[in-house]
Order: sequence, then C-alpha cells, then structure tokens
Amino acid sequence: MMLAIAALIAGLVLLVWSADRFVEGSASTARHFGMPPLLIGMVIVGFGTSAPEMVVSALASIDGNAGIALGNAYGSNICNIALILGVSALINPIMVHSTVLRKELPILTLVTILTVGLLADLDLSRLDAVVLLLVFGGLMAWTIIQGLKRKTDTLAKEVESETAEKEMPIKRAVFWLVAGLLLLIASSRILVWGAVEIAQIFGVSDMIIGLTIVAVGTSLPELASSVIAVRKGEHDIALGNVIGSNLFNTLAVVGIAGSIHPFAVEPETLSRDMAVMGALTVSLFLIGYGFRGRQGRINRFEGAALLLVYVAYTAWLISTVLVVKT
Repeated sequence: MMLAIAALIAGLVLLVWSADRFVEGSASTARHFGMPPLLIGMVIVGFGTSAPEMVVSALASIDGNAGIALGNAYGSNICNIALILGVSALINPIMVHSTVLRKELPILTLVTILTVGLLADLDLSRLDAVVLLLVFGGLMAWTIIQGLKRKTDTLAKEVESETAEKEMPIKRAVFWLVAGLLLLIASSRILVWGAVEIAQIFGVSDMIIGLTIVAVGTSLPELASSVIAVRKGEHDIALGNVIGSNLFNTLAVVGIAGSIHPFAVEPETLSRDMAVMGALTVSLFLIGYGFRGRQGRINRFEGAALLLVYVAYTAWLISTVLVVKT
C-alpha cells in the first residue's frame, strides 16, 4: 500500500511540475514563431493546462479504467469552476473584460448540454466520442479564426504580458516542450497505477478516485496559474484558464478516452456528477456573461458560494463511499 501511495504522490508532484514546464515551453516556442498572443492564450495554454487530464484519461482508457478516465475529466471540470474560480474570486473578484471569453461561456454551456445528451443512454460509444472530437475540431477552427482576427482583446494583452515575463531562448523552449511532454506521460502512468492500486486496496470505485484525488491533482496547474493571475489583476487569464480547460476536458479528453476504449457510464455519473457539472457550468454562464449592460463578474460572495458547492459535493462523494463500506 505504501508503494501505491508513494506512486500517487510522486505522480501528482511530477505531473504538476512537468505540466508547468510544458506550458511555458509551448508558449515560448509559439511566441518565437510569431503566433498572436490571443491564439497562444486560447489554444497553446488551453491545451497545455489540459494536457494532464488528456494524458491521464487516455492511459486510464487504454488500461480499461473507465472510472478514472471519465471521473478525471468531469471531476476536473467541477474542480475548475467550484474550487479554482471560488478560491480565485475570494482572493480578488474576477471581472470579465474579454469579448472572446464572453462568447466562449455560452459555447461551454451548449457543449456541456451536448455531452449530457450523448451520455444519457449510459454508454460512451465510439460514435459519441467521434461526435465530441468533431465538435472539438470545429471549435478549434473557430478559436484560431478569432485569434487571428482580434488583436486588441484584453485577454491578448494579458497573455502577451505574461509570456513576455517567461520568455526563454528557442532551444530552451523546445527542450522544455519535449521534456515536459515526456515527463507528463511518465508521471501520468505512475499516477494512474497508484490511483488504481489505492482504489483496489480500499475497495473504492476508480470513478470516486478519478473524481477526487486524480481530478484535483490534474487541475493543480489551472489552480496555480489562476491564483497567480488574479493576484496580478489578470482576470481574463484566470477565467480563460478554466473555460479553456473545461472545453478541452469535455470534448477532447472524453472524446479521446471514448475513441480508445468505449465504455458504459454508471447511472450515478449522470445523475450526480454530470448534474453538478452542468449546474455549475450554467451558473458560471449566468454570473460571468453579464446581461442588460452589466459587466460579467464573479464577486467574493459568488466565489464563496462556488467553494461551498465544491465542499458539499466532495462531502457527498465521501458519504457514498462510507455508505458502501458499511
């Protein structure tokens, strides 16, 4: 058991560290090749911060651990909105200035509804996975067009300032891009093995492990970057990290996992986890979009409410484990 716990902790630590190196290397490489800052923020950083979820879920799916694959994706989405934005808004209320992010909020809501509809039959088939990946491809095409068209969006200014602070020589950037990705894969393999072993030892479903320990672990890069961003007053980066990560998780992470190994979805996943994820996503849209001329924002009261939802949801998961054990 100690080896499994050590593997889980080591995997999480290495995962967070390698993900950070991978994002910095990718962003610096893209900057050297003249990619617009908005595109770096929406595509490169979005992909980089979701890389842990993507690799972990893909490896879990290859191993036939559907619970970790799906729990990691949806647990990360819940963690991103309730925990990360909740903590960030408590530190500094988040004001939504970016026009692009205001367009992505309703898109994230629609994508979440689509996913619930596809999995309502409690089955993630290869057709469902292909649909998710096709929607993801279309969304990436739209994102690239937006990134090339808009030069003055506030998100672009914040990303440009952020990447300029972390700029590195091209050789070093490429090195960390490659090394970060390889370490990401290795740490994900260690993490998945440790998580599965712990689930088996304690008789807990791998879905619960995926929704809690693994989801929080793979979301740590978003938590760190969002907290740092709000402390600097870079509100759009903080929100953009979460929206981008949730879009990647819902479409690419689940789509890749399902295309590798189709699997059945537990009823509790739909009625409990996807319901909470859907409610949080709609809530984020309502408070972050800004209606009738009001600027979108997440104030401290709303941040506290989001954090309470995460605590209540986690307590709900723990209570189900205790009930099963008794």
